Amino acid sequence: MLDTVNRRPDTVFLAVSGYFLLCVLLRLSVSNSLEIDEAEQAFLSQFLQLGYGPQPPFYNWLQYGLGQLFGTSLVAMTVLKNGLLFLCCLFYGLAARLVLADRRLSAIAMLGVLTLPPVFLLAQRDLSHTVAALFAVSLFLYGFLLTLTRPSLFSYLLTGAAVGIGVISKYNFVLVPVAAIIAVLPERDLRARIFDWRVLAAMAVACLIALPHGYWVLQNLDSASSGTLNEMKEREVEGRLLQATHGVVALASAIIGGSIVTLLLFGLVFRAKIGAVWRAESQWTRILGRMILLCLFAVLLIVLGVSATHVREKWLVLFLVLLPLYLCLKIEAAQIDLSGYLGRFLLLVGIMAVGALVVVSARVIVRPWYGDYSRLNIPYEAFVEAIAQTEGKQPALVLTGDKQLAGNIRTQLRDAFVAIPHLSNVPATDMSRRPLLVVWRGEENKAQQPIPEILKNALTTFGIPEAGMNPRSVALPYLYGHDSQRYAFNYIWIGEQDAVAGR
Repeated sequence: MLDTVNRRPDTVFLAVSGYFLLCVLLRLSVSNSLEIDEAEQAFLSQFLQLGYGPQPPFYNWLQYGLGQLFGTSLVAMTVLKNGLLFLCCLFYGLAARLVLADRRLSAIAMLGVLTLPPVFLLAQRDLSHTVAALFAVSLFLYGFLLTLTRPSLFSYLLTGAAVGIGVISKYNFVLVPVAAIIAVLPERDLRARIFDWRVLAAMAVACLIALPHGYWVLQNLDSASSGTLNEMKEREVEGRLLQATHGVVALASAIIGGSIVTLLLFGLVFRAKIGAVWRAESQWTRILGRMILLCLFAVLLIVLGVSATHVREKWLVLFLVLLPLYLCLKIEAAQIDLSGYLGRFLLLVGIMAVGALVVVSARVIVRPWYGDYSRLNIPYEAFVEAIAQTEGKQPALVLTGDKQLAGNIRTQLRDAFVAIPHLSNVPATDMSRRPLLVVWRGEENKAQQPIPEILKNALTTFGIPEAGMNPRSVALPYLYGHDSQRYAFNYIWIGEQDAVAGR
């Protein structure tokens, strides 16, 4: 098999597509409960808005579209995420072909994407917007390199579309095209591509795509900028110098953590040629190298500018995803005989990526053996079935206090509307829908929990008297759990006969 891969590098595309198909199958087989990002997407997929909060809306729009076509489900969410990751690898491989003469190296570059921890590990646990941004980076890289090597109006428009998609996927994406432009300027024979009139057409396309959300950002600047910036400031009480030190150390740690697996795998496969690869240089290694350094330098300035003390690997993956192509360009510049290298690299990447996928999937089954349960072990489906059996019908409206509950119930009750009363970034709820199910979490080995004030106030506001609130509780076995261990749900059922009072 490895000999076939070495002779026919294009078969790597099939291997990558098979990997992401396996990702989908394993995710669907282990649990139908949702992780944090999955639950948020399931809840927000009820609404089509220009903005949803601190994250840009592109992934939400895609999820909304799939929900309208096929219904909100774990299948739709899993296919969307892994489909975008596959497209990321596909366009990355196509981009590599534009600047690499040897198809084996372009296949290695594409496989290199799977060596990034946010791709082979974090995305298979719980990522959403970063996945969309990775797709946008690969699409931009393809359009950008196509423009540099074979300029046409189409290549400029494609690059502009990628920029627009990237901006509404993750705000830090904007560093990539800016770094790309600056990186090309020192190259005299390519500089004219930047000052071509068709750049104006590319900018127009990018602006048209980003304009609707840009308008929302101007109206909701605090909501759009608060999330990541607040998360980056973990040590705000410390002195400025100490904050800067923590920020630089955090950035360095994130860079190392985000690139070490890629560097190790490339080092293992090409260990006998490391010296030659290190010394080799070409026009394309200079351009890609500058892009990576400029992006990371910009992040350093941001870290120092906002006094950040915390940097996560997934925030840097949009820039570190350029690393596999950069390394392959160095390898080609070193003029190394590539016989057998692709097969060995595919084997190592396959063992690592599939191994990580199995571990991520198996944790749902293994952790309960030790009394440790995750979000994927919570029995939401059993709860919805129990309610439907007890009440004889399904609710038309569900009211709950957090997105985790809301998203999970939404995937189980596709015809019901799920609302969270205290959220200001979603449309108002029609509380006259009946039957109404009000749900909140219980606590293990404790008596029934009283209704939270947020939910009680919401019901009172919409005309439901406290006397009509009759809390009940149901405790159900965890998924893959032991019989003696239960997860408790508290709920109130308000039937159709209460519809008039609730208006």
